[in-house]
Amino acid sequence: VLSLGTPGVGKTTLGKELASRAGMTYINVGDMAKEGELYDGFDEEYDCPILDEDRVIDELEDKMSEGGVIVDYHGCDFFPERWFHIVFVLRTENSFLYDRLESRGYKGKKLQDNIQCEIFQTLYEEAVLSYQEEIVHQLPSNTPEDLERNLDQIMQWIEQWMKDNN
Repeated sequence: VLSLGTPGVGKTTLGKELASRAGMTYINVGDMAKEGELYDGFDEEYDCPILDEDRVIDELEDKMSEGGVIVDYHGCDFFPERWFHIVFVLRTENSFLYDRLESRGYKGKKLQDNIQCEIFQTLYEEAVLSYQEEIVHQLPSNTPEDLERNLDQIMQWIEQWMKDNN
């Protein structure tokens, strides 16, 4: 399972709770990169490290081949297509997203570019170009009720997939 979206849409909250309910392994690619220092420099403009995508793939390969993994990241075009049976793109209304990002200390260009990324559905389009369109699904992620609905929907999908593939 791949959970992706603009920073602040609720990927981590969803991923951790889903892993707990489904008995799956949760991997936050950003945290993994930080722990393993899987970087290829620093982006001064956005005040953040640059992910070394090849090293991330190498690090994840064994875990992904075992299955039962929920991967959380904002991008997806560098992950092998074979890794995921379903992709969920979380979407958040701009007013909610702005407040969430601002509370995380996002400012200026970084804040504006992330809001624009959401407005223009950049990550959804990246997912549709990277994976078969029928496995890519958008989910609203504005309220606690949305979170519960999303968790229920994804759990139903996981249960059905397990029945169909075991």
